[in-house]
Amino acid sequence: MLYESLYVPEGQESFSRSVIEESFLSKYVENWGKEGDLGYIAENSKGRQVGSITMRYFSEDNKGFGYVSNDIPELGIALRAEYRGKGSGTALLRKFFDELKEKGIRQISLSVDPDNLAAMKLYQKFGFREADLG
Repeated sequence: MLYESLYVPEGQESFSRSVIEESFLSKYVENWGKEGDLGYIAENSKGRQVGSITMRYFSEDNKGFGYVSNDIPELGIALRAEYRGKGSGTALLRKFFDELKEKGIRQISLSVDPDNLAAMKLYQKFGFREADLG
């Protein structure tokens, strides 16, 4: 699912699958299950993985792409291409935000390519706003 989360603009060549082994990406899944990690894998009726949603805390010395602060976790979401634009992302986010509310987590960050208009629209629908981290 980490590979599926990578945005590739239409008409551009996909990343090599080995990119997920690079430390700037692998840190999103390495040693999964440490304190604060939370995530779900979505499956279709045949048990095929179709998407995922995760949350992980990062630190000042090990920032994720959407790092804001040590006490704000970073959201990760991925959908296989054939499930995009069909409400799967909305369903994942709704379920996940219910869980975050139960856990008392009031803020979460993410990183998204501004050219990924479908994702931008989805995140805005859920109240995300652009942060100036400069």
